[in-house]
Amino acid sequence: MEGPVCLIENTRFGGLQVNQEALDILSSIRQPVVVVSIVGMYRTGKSYLMNRLAGKRSGFSLGSTIQSETKGIWMWCVPHPRKNDHTLVLLDTEGLGDVEKGDEKNDTWIFALAVLLSSTLVYNSMRTIDNQALMSLHYVTQLTEHIKVKAYKEGDDSSEFIRFFPSFVWTVRDFTLDLEMNGKKITADEYLENSLKLRKGEAPQVAESNAPRNFIRMFFTARKCFVFDQPAKKRNLNKLETLSDAELDADFVKQGSEFCNYIYNDSKEKTIAGRVSVTGSMLGNLAAAYVEAIRSGSVPCLENAVLALSKIENSTAVEQSHALYRQLLGQRVKLHTETQEELSRVHEGCLREALEFFMKRSFKDENQVYQTQLMEFIEKEYDGKCSENAVQSQTHCTALLQQLWSKLHHESFMRPGGYTVYRIQMDSLIQTYKFTPGKGIKAEHALKDFISSKEDTCKKILLADKALTEQQRRLKEEQLRADRERYEAQLAKGELKIMTQKTVDLNQALKENARQLQKKFEEERKAMTEENNRVIEQRLKEQKALLEEGFQEKAMMMMQEIKEIASEAAMMQRENYMMMVLMDMRLMKINERLQDRDNCIIL
Repeated sequence: MEGPVCLIENTRFGGLQVNQEALDILSSIRQPVVVVSIVGMYRTGKSYLMNRLAGKRSGFSLGSTIQSETKGIWMWCVPHPRKNDHTLVLLDTEGLGDVEKGDEKNDTWIFALAVLLSSTLVYNSMRTIDNQALMSLHYVTQLTEHIKVKAYKEGDDSSEFIRFFPSFVWTVRDFTLDLEMNGKKITADEYLENSLKLRKGEAPQVAESNAPRNFIRMFFTARKCFVFDQPAKKRNLNKLETLSDAELDADFVKQGSEFCNYIYNDSKEKTIAGRVSVTGSMLGNLAAAYVEAIRSGSVPCLENAVLALSKIENSTAVEQSHALYRQLLGQRVKLHTETQEELSRVHEGCLREALEFFMKRSFKDENQVYQTQLMEFIEKEYDGKCSENAVQSQTHCTALLQQLWSKLHHESFMRPGGYTVYRIQMDSLIQTYKFTPGKGIKAEHALKDFISSKEDTCKKILLADKALTEQQRRLKEEQLRADRERYEAQLAKGELKIMTQKTVDLNQALKENARQLQKKFEEERKAMTEENNRVIEQRLKEQKALLEEGFQEKAMMMMQEIKEIASEAAMMQRENYMMMVLMDMRLMKINERLQDRDNCIIL
């Protein structure tokens, strides 16, 4: 992208809508995305920081008057400076508290969307982190009313926010204070954490003041702070985008570099439930789902959005995995194959790669509906390739037999003693045919058809051979019937071998399917355990801070929440364990079927 485009815009009727051009851009991005959004009061210099992150001096509109420039949410997708396989998506939001607009509800929705879409949320403010600055962040306390995590959970489910919220960065612009406390130098991070300490008291003003502090501490677990000096002399502030780094304040340039480096190095890729990496196309679908929920008058629900997204992504995963299997099979198989096993081995490798691709792309595939659909498509594709392989082999073998037949001395057959000549030449033809390589799986079938097609000719030669007695003719006819039965038996044996191999392929496919599903369950269990441990660790850390600050009652409530999280985690672990047991049982049954099949073949 050469410059930003509007992702979510304000309509003239006061609502929000997603810009199709932005969705088209996102739909083309199949890489995981790191999404950094910036929010803050209008005219605080948010757009300048985002341009720095994009590596440009201009792009997001800065403006030089008291009017807010950015309306809605603007997006700029650029290659990630440090991660080659990721895209950096920058979201610049319209200024909160715009006096011209005066729409508090719109501000809250813009703030909520920035939280929902980003992996890192930057809050930009001016001069200092004081009570007034924190009160300006009151939008954060309204998120419980404007975001819902679970679709069917009654009441407040904000305790789940910690699992989904982005990391939090507070940038303080035009900072003029010394970073000192009690006579000791402190870091910007310590300055932020000290500012977030709760105030004591029962007055309504204290509760109101503590609300944003408490919310940030509870749900934005990863927090960082940067302070910036004034970038330039006042007369140059209205033309920042034209100034080189040499014309800017040296400390400001250094602080800007530190901020950008932190975002590049420490901002994580956007993920959803189960630590599923979000691609550009997925981000666009999420934005559309959230805005549609807002437009319909309902509260955006993360669970519903993820479920809707999973249907889109899983359908795409089936389609692309099927296409990958078809492509790999076409590239690796040169029809016709000499044996069914040869085709089977290639099929097994292609199946494994297609399933691995599907497992990486799919998520929340309840009851493996989409995975089953993929397996059905692959089985049908494989059957089609087997049929094509058989047809090509049959065609090749028929042509070969006709070519060999055309070389026989047919004029020597219809005379006394001709049958003996015919048999010698036919036996020679059959031997030549059998020793000719590259016939494929229909070699016996084509030979049986060829011999059957020559029975009438053979009988005519027998009748024309006056050198044979009637008894000799009958013996020769018996021999013909015996030969035909022998070829049919060989054919049946070959067909049984092919059918057996296809059965083996089906069982092996089921086994590979179950194996990869088991692997994915294990990965999800591990991710779930790590996530629960992270949540519990953060809550324990916050409980300790509350005790140190003298809020025993809040600390006790926090302990109860920790117990509930641990209990839910244990229940989820049990459910996951049962799923693993069921998968083990499925694998055992498949292995038993394979063993029984092997025993039958041996017998």
